[in-house]
Amino acid sequence: MSSYLAGLGAGLSLIVAIGSQNAFVLRQGLLGRHVLAVCLFCAASDAALITLGVTGMARLGGWLPWLVPAMRWGGVVFLFCYGLVSFRSAWRGGAALRPHGQGAALSPTLATVAALTWLNPHVWLDTVVLLGAISAQWPNRAMFATGAISGSFLFFFALGYGARLLAPFFARPRAWQVLDVMVGAVMWVIAWRLAMG
Repeated sequence: MSSYLAGLGAGLSLIVAIGSQNAFVLRQGLLGRHVLAVCLFCAASDAALITLGVTGMARLGGWLPWLVPAMRWGGVVFLFCYGLVSFRSAWRGGAALRPHGQGAALSPTLATVAALTWLNPHVWLDTVVLLGAISAQWPNRAMFATGAISGSFLFFFALGYGARLLAPFFARPRAWQVLDVMVGAVMWVIAWRLAMG
């Protein structure tokens, strides 16, 4: 049980930080669009990456030295563009201000969350490399992985469905603009930190 609790704590501590993926889940929760699919996709992706890390696939970067820099610069470009879209949405206002009855269809939504998940170097570093390394310190690595995976499911579903509690606040047009500015700023800060190494 100690391995499970350690995995749960480590997983939650890494995932709680505001990032591009979390901001997208929050926005979908506020919009009330494809929340189940988005939360399930994020949690299942984390589960796959955590499993890779715990089973020793964190060494992949050592075998393919070009992989980490390629992921890093791909992530910088993607996060910069996503931030630019958020800033543009804040500037334009309009359609982005109505939380219900709008938003992309399921396929484009899942494509966006897939890019935010699988092209994000922070996701790989946190789930595969860092959790993989931490798991080596615990006697039951399978229970550690189960705890970390449980933390991902708990967090994403709480974020996606808990966002509705914030719906009255986001009924005001200015709140959506502030959210878009904050999301854009987070994307650009993460992109800058990646670019700076």
